Amino acid sequence: MHYPYRPLVAALLLCSAAGPALSKPDPADKLEEVIVTANYRDMALMNTVGSISVVGQETIEERAAQHLEEILNAVPNVTFGGGASRSRFIQVRGVGDLEQYYDPKYYPSVGMMLDNLELGDSANAGMLFDVAQVEVLRGPQGTRYGASAHAGMVRLRTNAPTEEFEGQLSGGAGNYDSYNLGLILSGPLTETVSGRLAVQQNTSDGFIDNDRLDKDNSNDFDELTARTRVQWTPDDRSSYEISAFYFDSDNGQDSWSLENERTTYSDQPGRDTQETLGITAAGNWLLNNALSLEAVVNYIDSDLHNSYDADWVSDEFCQQYQCSFGNDTAREAFDRNRDRWIADVRMLGGSDALSAGQGRYVLGLYANNGSEDFDYDYRSVWYGDFASSSDYETDRYAVYGEYEYAATERLSLIGGLRLERFEDDYSDTNGFSTDGSDDLWNAELSARYDWSDDTLVYLTLARGAKPGGVNTTASANQPWMSPPFQDFTSGKLTFDDETLWNTEIGIKTRQFDQRLSLTAAVFYMDRDNAQLENWMWDDATGLWIGYLDSTSGADSYGLEIESTLLITQSLELFANVGLLETEVDSIETFDLDVFDFVEKQDRDQAKSPSYQYNLGARVSITRQLSGMLEVEGQDDSFYGYYHDGKLDSYDLLNASLKWANNSISVTLWGRNLTDEDYAVHGLYFGNDPRDDFGAFQNETYLQLGEPRTYGVNLNYDF
Repeated sequence: MHYPYRPLVAALLLCSAAGPALSKPDPADKLEEVIVTANYRDMALMNTVGSISVVGQETIEERAAQHLEEILNAVPNVTFGGGASRSRFIQVRGVGDLEQYYDPKYYPSVGMMLDNLELGDSANAGMLFDVAQVEVLRGPQGTRYGASAHAGMVRLRTNAPTEEFEGQLSGGAGNYDSYNLGLILSGPLTETVSGRLAVQQNTSDGFIDNDRLDKDNSNDFDELTARTRVQWTPDDRSSYEISAFYFDSDNGQDSWSLENERTTYSDQPGRDTQETLGITAAGNWLLNNALSLEAVVNYIDSDLHNSYDADWVSDEFCQQYQCSFGNDTAREAFDRNRDRWIADVRMLGGSDALSAGQGRYVLGLYANNGSEDFDYDYRSVWYGDFASSSDYETDRYAVYGEYEYAATERLSLIGGLRLERFEDDYSDTNGFSTDGSDDLWNAELSARYDWSDDTLVYLTLARGAKPGGVNTTASANQPWMSPPFQDFTSGKLTFDDETLWNTEIGIKTRQFDQRLSLTAAVFYMDRDNAQLENWMWDDATGLWIGYLDSTSGADSYGLEIESTLLITQSLELFANVGLLETEVDSIETFDLDVFDFVEKQDRDQAKSPSYQYNLGARVSITRQLSGMLEVEGQDDSFYGYYHDGKLDSYDLLNASLKWANNSISVTLWGRNLTDEDYAVHGLYFGNDPRDDFGAFQNETYLQLGEPRTYGVNLNYDF
């Protein structure tokens, strides 16, 4: 029976049923305190205002997760969409980018940071080696991050240098010829300087078999991650850090099959590559006991290439089957070079703990300069060859501030405002150019009430603003479109800035002598000029035309619950649940079935399942042996707006078993142990040339997620 609220019921039963077991607490049985670092000041998770999830290193190791896409589905109302070798774009509460083939996305709706480095549109580099925890902030974080966190922020916090020398050598192996090898070195360099180096190579054949080339690695992974952090603390009133990040991936791009399986027939599979270098310099100065100054400057440069076999088949395939018109032999390629400079300086005044009548504040300045050089190439036997180049530059400046006032010992009021200036300049070889600017403002008002020493309730009203921009796919291809599409696209060459209002009420509590932690939030989000990704297929010219449509509003509301229950030191239960309802007012799109432009009203937002859940248990079997068992899943959801096709609901089973003795640990792990087929992205159009299958009739094509994977990881600490 399809029962959308079963995860919520299961989570509540899980916690309530265990209640009697807590009647005789052991003082040693307490949950560890989790510190959140994504806000202005480091703070305990249970004392923060807002819906925040933290995925710790324990979860990362239990899942043997190499990339963010392998853990984020454990977070309520957060999804990670496919479309390339790694999922690059995140949706929070139904808001977020779905994929990228063409347009520059300097400010995805959900931002991503690695410590103090803004990864932004380079999120493919979200590798998890030596990451201490992943912090997910839901809802607009406009005062703190502005347009970089329109619907939320994901922050990867790596492990810091240590005061004592330590190191780790790690390795792992799994099915699909998967291997990883890593090295960590950390410790003092001088009396006042410490450093940390983390390097890992991750490889896998991937999950695709190419029938035409007789290869099982046409969608492979080949990823090198290197990070270094050097901290200098000359005295107790100042500290400095320089960090560097390097990521080099050379992954395959061969994931689409005519029969929605993990066997492809392409003769020219593509590549999905990225080389990113990021450098960050930061300083912190304590000016007096109640005033400090922080400054961060970072630079990131990324070279990205994505290509794929646009017809998905080969000449030999059309010799084996009767194909209408034969084989197109088409290939599409995208090359980008991006760089960005960012500077952020802020002053923090007031004490960390406030008494009634006291306040504290933050004042800051922010600057962001970015550019992208983009080359597009499409070669087709049927439709001819197309090529274009473009240059896109953006400048963003902001002044921001926040003030928190303790009205009483229990009630605090928080207000924040961020004013931003956004400018962009675009030109391409087709003669299209724009020079735009936006004045944006972000704001937040919150009230926090400490109901008791262990319970906090809050109310938040936040406004986020995201700049408009250029639909470069439409502008670059407009000269070659057929007349109806030229007319339709003429009004969509650019898109407007989007505003998002979020109203949220939440509670955070620790009960049963700190052995139960529970957070819950209900929210309502309203979007004006919602930037919705849409696609059109111009059959006469063989062009897929992607664009952001900002002509409609949208809204969403829902519930998020996260709980952890420590029954004894040997048994821990956890339950995370998200419920979500979304609606798009109206959107005009090209319907391939009626082959005309149609208007759709009151549609769910894409990649917005009505429920998500993650339930499980951790158990210590002996002092050296422990295990984890969990199940996760989500409801079905639309994969786009140009068609009403959906990604089916799914339920996945994960487990791990860990043995640890002094400096050695061995973890056996498995994900999707029931080997369920599920999709992470979908397309709808006619691409099958076989006459026996109804040549080129419109069909749903699915990019399948990870099948059953398993392996062993070994860590040696020294």
